[in-house]
Amino acid sequence: MPASYRPCALDQVMLLPAAPQNWLPAGHLAHFINDTVDALELKAFYARYEGGGSRNQPFHLAMMVKVLIYAYATGVFSSRKIERRLHEDLAFRMLAAGNFPRHRTICDFRAFHPKELSELFVQVVRLAREMGLVKLGTVAIDGTKLKANASLHKAMSDERMKQAEAELKAQIDALLARAKATDETEANESELDLPAEIERRQTRLAAIQEARERLDKRQREADLEREAAATTTTATRGGPDGQPRGGRYKREFGVPEDKAHENFTDPDSRIMKRAGGGYDPAYNAQSAVDEAAHIIVAAELDNTAPDANWLLPMIRAVGENLGELPELGLADAGYRSEDNLKSAPIELVVALGREGKAHAEINAERNPHTAAMAEKLKTDEGRAACRKRKWIAEPPNGWIKNVLGFRQFSLRGLHRAQAEWKLECMALNLRRMAVLSAG
Repeated sequence: MPASYRPCALDQVMLLPAAPQNWLPAGHLAHFINDTVDALELKAFYARYEGGGSRNQPFHLAMMVKVLIYAYATGVFSSRKIERRLHEDLAFRMLAAGNFPRHRTICDFRAFHPKELSELFVQVVRLAREMGLVKLGTVAIDGTKLKANASLHKAMSDERMKQAEAELKAQIDALLARAKATDETEANESELDLPAEIERRQTRLAAIQEARERLDKRQREADLEREAAATTTTATRGGPDGQPRGGRYKREFGVPEDKAHENFTDPDSRIMKRAGGGYDPAYNAQSAVDEAAHIIVAAELDNTAPDANWLLPMIRAVGENLGELPELGLADAGYRSEDNLKSAPIELVVALGREGKAHAEINAERNPHTAAMAEKLKTDEGRAACRKRKWIAEPPNGWIKNVLGFRQFSLRGLHRAQAEWKLECMALNLRRMAVLSAG
């Protein structure tokens, strides 16, 4: 008797229309994101399109938000890949409800709504609090470096920019002199589009001059802040003569060092050390993670490599997002600072160095709060809290980088990179919320 198989006819036409909601099993992440976005407040997105005007009919904004969040929650960040998934992936097709926006539309939507997407992150955090997934007992703060949408080869040091500026000026002068030569001389030379060559070099020269101006301005601002800090801390850090400790400037005020770099593709990015070795144009992403369910309750981003200046702002961000401060804050040695320990509005446990290694003695008269923290870390309770920080703060960064594959920003500029970081943290929160609510 021949074997029988279930029918399989690819050319069979459906007798009844199919419901997109039935394409995916119950409990799928796309269903959770669809229902969650419908419950969020999206007035800020619609405000941009109020008043009509002469333009093409836009795609539904809630649909665009759902597709974008689901894409980041599943590790799809490229607008071209999102466009392809809208045709090939059932979850994307269900959320798009028969719409197929092009990659340029997706890219523009993401770039035009940084503030609105950042505000959605706060709404999702508050929703997680209502679901009982955020307790605000213990919050751990951690930072991670993420590569900017810029190439290291598209950056120049101040010294190299000075050399390139002089070379380009000499080349432009030579081309202008050549352009003024007699017709007989030009006829005997090889063909060369002189106006195009002059314009190309002038454009490059203007870009270098703008980069040097940005670098000089940033250095002047940094020097002014350094002078102000030296003046206000003379009493605590000054020498016997009342002058700040340490040497004075080894360069003129407001003049950057020769090794200071400026990037041409994303000027807001900064050269930062990569974890595995080497350097990249990058941003410093900060996250505050609640102990109860590893929900990220605050997410911020800056273009400065040190973490110490972010401890107090991250604590305040948690309070602003949820209207309440956590009971205990945990942080690693990168956030160590006498001012942080002195001004913190909550109890803190901050590591003073690598665990298991000997540390330099702390001057209790000059740094009383740091000395008190060292004594706290000698207790069993302090050591337990310091170890607990690792499995609270570090897993979300690992999930973002290694599970979702978010290692580089798609948008350029500090403001947009901040919004994209919050978008990724919101997507990870929704994944956690979907799994925990189903369980």
